Amino acid sequence: MKTFVSGLVVGVLIIPVLFLLIAVTGHFPAATADSPLPFEKTIAGVALHARIHREAPKRDVSSLTTADLVSGANVYQKNCASCHGLPQEPKPLQATGMFPPPPQLFTADDGVTDDPAGEVFWKVKNGIRLTGMPAFQASLSDEQMWQASALVVRADKLPTEALDALKPVASTIVTNAASAPPTQVPANPEK
Repeated sequence: MKTFVSGLVVGVLIIPVLFLLIAVTGHFPAATADSPLPFEKTIAGVALHARIHREAPKRDVSSLTTADLVSGANVYQKNCASCHGLPQEPKPLQATGMFPPPPQLFTADDGVTDDPAGEVFWKVKNGIRLTGMPAFQASLSDEQMWQASALVVRADKLPTEALDALKPVASTIVTNAASAPPTQVPANPEK
């Protein structure tokens, strides 16, 4: 009986205290380059999949039109491509420093073409904690989220118009200093 009580005390008090001590002393893996904790991916994955299974809406997106997919491609270009990449393009630089690494949605290994559209929609709408995946429910309409979700779910069979909308966009940002005419410095009247 004493062994049981001792084990209970260790399990309930000492282990959580040690865990907290490691965290508050800065020895907890918090940087994206740190190795994950044991079972971190498994625990987070189980919780995420259970929540999605419970809440993801059911919708068949195969009837969305080419215009819907082009709209989804435009939404994807503006909100998703910087992390999740574009078809036939290298992994974005932003994605190389993220942990866990964001899936490259137009590759065979990371694509979601076998996922239900409602699951992808749930992720877009709600985001995923501790991954860098933001929630878009406040910045995109449900229609835009469904269009982007349908785009990546159907990534292996997109019409040419949608693929054209996913081509890399050349940066046209010009800084004010580079585009402004040179200014003259007023002469100092004291000299």
